[in-house]
Amino acid sequence: MPRATLDDDHLHPAIRERVAALHAGIVHEVQAALAAEAVVVVGMAQNPFPRRARRLLDAAGIRYRYLEYGSYFSQWRRRNALKMWSGWPTFPMVFVRGVLVGGFDELKALHDSGELRRLLA
Repeated sequence: MPRATLDDDHLHPAIRERVAALHAGIVHEVQAALAAEAVVVVGMAQNPFPRRARRLLDAAGIRYRYLEYGSYFSQWRRRNALKMWSGWPTFPMVFVRGVLVGGFDELKALHDSGELRRLLA
């Protein structure tokens, strides 16, 4: 089910480039990590859930790349670009083989069910 986003026909031509370029660097950085790594965790400082996701992966012996963008007090605009790009409202954002699987709770459910290992096999 695709989520609703404004298509180019509903953006005035004068702002299309600005919309496309808004914090594009952070999105490209995450996309590059997704192309290079099987598991990517995108998080932020001071939020306990990215730490929990990383601990779960560490305990399971699963290699991952961690990208951290700011804290509750910084870089929220850049993180917002990731939320708009992915459609996921919270951190962490956990990707397995380039697919967003959710946050910590969803990662834990995949791990507990054994599906995470199957996705990585």
